Amino acid sequence: MAVLDAIDTLAPIREKVEAGERLDFEDGLTLIECDDLLALGELADLARRVRGGGDEVYFVQNLYLNQTNVCRVKCKFCAFARTRKQEGAYTLSADELVEEAVAQYERSRFTEIHCVNGENPHVDLEFYAEVLRKLRSALPDVHLKFYTASEIHHMSKLEGCTHEEVLRVLKDAGLGSLPGGGAEIFSERVRRLIAPGKEHPDEWFHVHDTAHRLGIPTHCTMLYGHVETYEERIDHLLRLREQQDASGGFLAFIPLAFHPENTVFERRGFTFTTGADDLKMIAVSRLMLDNIPHIKAYWIMMGLPMAQIALHFGADDVQGTVVREEIFQAAGATSGTEQKIPELVRTIREAGRIPVQRDTLYNELRRW
Repeated sequence: MAVLDAIDTLAPIREKVEAGERLDFEDGLTLIECDDLLALGELADLARRVRGGGDEVYFVQNLYLNQTNVCRVKCKFCAFARTRKQEGAYTLSADELVEEAVAQYERSRFTEIHCVNGENPHVDLEFYAEVLRKLRSALPDVHLKFYTASEIHHMSKLEGCTHEEVLRVLKDAGLGSLPGGGAEIFSERVRRLIAPGKEHPDEWFHVHDTAHRLGIPTHCTMLYGHVETYEERIDHLLRLREQQDASGGFLAFIPLAFHPENTVFERRGFTFTTGADDLKMIAVSRLMLDNIPHIKAYWIMMGLPMAQIALHFGADDVQGTVVREEIFQAAGATSGTEQKIPELVRTIREAGRIPVQRDTLYNELRRW
C-alpha cells in the first residue's frame, strides 16, 4: 500500500517529466519528502533520459591541490581551515605548488588541477595570479579549475576592486574554470548559523554570473545534512536553476553531504548523512535542475559503491581520480584520496553504463 501511495503521489510529477515540463517548488517538496527511494531513482533516471542523457558516465583524470589552509572565516562545518598561528597551517609559494604539480604530472598525466583554499587575509591577488601563470607555463595542456566564488569575493575585498576585475586578472593568468564550492546553503538563516563570517549568497551568485559572462564556465554545489530544512534545500536548487537560465555557464551540479567529524557539529552529536539521503539528493537534484547538464556522484564523499548506485538515480558523472583530496578527508571521509582509472571504469561498467574519460569541459577523451 505504501508503494502504491508513493506512486500516486509522484504520478503528476511523472506526467510533467514525460511532457518536458518544468517542476516547481511544491513538486520539489513532494519529491524530497517521498520515502519510496526506488520510485524516486526510477523517476530521476527517466528525467535524465528524457532530457537527452544516454548510457555514458563521465570522469576526469585530475589532481587536487590546496595552496593555503589559512582562513579568515570560522565556518562551523569546516575541519580544513586554520589561522596562521595554528598547528598545521600552511601557505605554499607558487614555486612549491608548481613543483608538486609537475612531480604528480610525471606519475599520472592528469588533464585538470582542482584547487581551492582558505580565505587567507595575509596574501594578495598577485599571490593567486602568480601560481596560475607558472602552472600554465609548466603544464600548458592542463586545465586550471581554481578558486571558489568565496575566494574570488575575498580577493576583491583584499584588493578593493570588483569581481570582474579579479576574474579578468586570473583569466589572463591561466584560469580555466571555477569549482562550485562556497555555496553551502543559500538560506540566510542557515548561513548565520553555520558560516556567520561568510559573504552573502548574492555575492556567490554575482561571481558566477560575472564568470559566465566573461566566458569562464563554473560548477555549482550544495552542502546538505546539517541544520537546513527540506524547503531550504529546494529553494537552493531553484536559485541555481534560475541563475542557469540567466547565464548558462554551470557545467555540473555536485550535492555534497556534510561530514561532521572534527567540527563543532560532531561535539553537538551530528552524524553522517545516510546513504538513502544521499541517493535522494542525487535524484531530486536531477529532477529539479533541468537546465544543468550533469549531476555528479562525488565518490570521495559517498564511496564508490554508493556512487555506483547513484548512476541509477540521475547522476552521470563520478568526478575523477581525485588525487590528494584534503578537505573531506579532514572532516572524516574514509573513501580514500585517489582512484585509478581502471577502478573507475570497472565501477561504471558494473553499473551497466559506458565509461567515458572527459576533460573539464566534457569533451570526450576516451571511451570503453
